[in-house]
Amino acid sequence: MDMTGARWRKSTKSGNNGGSCLEVADNLPGVVGVRDSKDPTGPALIFTPASWRAFVARLTEQA
Repeated sequence: MDMTGARWRKSTKSGNNGGSCLEVADNLPGVVGVRDSKDPTGPALIFTPASWRAFVARLTEQA
């Protein structure tokens, strides 16, 4: 999948922990990309927006 134009962002809860963070790009139509901030040119996981919302909701329930 071509992620050209993706605007990657880290969580506002990410600290300065040596780069152990995920970045999310949710500005592309129909997909949400997730990647390792330490490897910005590496692979990205691709979710549908509905799957991403369900994933985040489940994490929120566990917190």
